[in-house]
Amino acid sequence: MKNEMKNSVQTVSASFWTKNVLTFDEAVEYSGYSRSYLYKLTSAKKIPFYKPQGKLVFFLRSELESWLLQNRSKPESEIEQEASAYVSAGRRPNFKK
Repeated sequence: MKNEMKNSVQTVSASFWTKNVLTFDEAVEYSGYSRSYLYKLTSAKKIPFYKPQGKLVFFLRSELESWLLQNRSKPESEIEQEASAYVSAGRRPNFKK
């Protein structure tokens, strides 16, 4: 009985990786956020979501992914490459006097 429940939970958990539209609980699992935090984000309209009948909340997986990947921080190596390209281009910082 335990193995059957475990297998069904794993099947349900894995199924949201192929779905385009996620339920609230699937979005919680996909994003790694807690239910309360995801609810706070939806109520503040800080995350894209859909409420077709005005009750249940759904997320488009691609929009959720884009939202999760916003505000990228550059690694130090990338910053150094940009700085060296800037310096080698012969540009000088514009210091105000």
